[in-house]
Amino acid sequence: MTDAFFTLYRGLDREGPGEPADVAWVAEVVGLKPDARICDAGCGSGADVPALLAAAPLGRVVAVDSHKPFIDELWVRVGPDPRVTAYKGNMAKLKGPFDLIWSAGALYFLGVTEGLRHWRPALAKGGHVAFSEPCWFSAAPSDAARAFWETEYPAITDAEGIDARVQAAGFETVAVRRVSDAAWEAYHRPLQARIDVLRPDADEALAAALDASQAEVDLWPKAKADSGYLLSVVRPS
Repeated sequence: MTDAFFTLYRGLDREGPGEPADVAWVAEVVGLKPDARICDAGCGSGADVPALLAAAPLGRVVAVDSHKPFIDELWVRVGPDPRVTAYKGNMAKLKGPFDLIWSAGALYFLGVTEGLRHWRPALAKGGHVAFSEPCWFSAAPSDAARAFWETEYPAITDAEGIDARVQAAGFETVAVRRVSDAAWEAYHRPLQARIDVLRPDADEALAAALDASQAEVDLWPKAKADSGYLLSVVRPS
């Protein structure tokens, strides 16, 4: 992760779209038990950890991210909670067993099929994976949406394509829903404010990071009917 990226996201609540309602929906879908063992894979600064703890108040959350400063921010967020373990590590090498592996906007770093194959040995019997993934919502996305996503994430596909990748890993899709407009707004509003603060004094590297994030913020209102994130709940088949 570049220094410019972390400068942009340092102290922000989220590094991607999401809201506590996403976690609550997943917990209901899978019948999450109060003492569930959960992994937040690609946790960032831990935006979803409080919601995961609320969904399993007697359980444990293991949070993993490859960027140590985000782990440091996570501890500031949750405090010394004995239910939480957090460490810098490779999310492809999880050690379970986990009843739920949660991954908000991070599984695509491994690839859906590849990541699920890595995670299968870490799932407890009856365990599930929940992940959000960029997705086409239209058969004919706008030129602006295509230009952005095919640069940022050339592997983007539609819901059927995501499901095909899930099946290729030996999993089945249990339920899906779109990540809401409210979840995107919760991400973009503070991000826009940070961009505006940093812009006047940005060096070349930071300016490039600001430009990329500004392009995403500007595109979303125009392209949200065409594209966004799909939240999928899956399990081994």
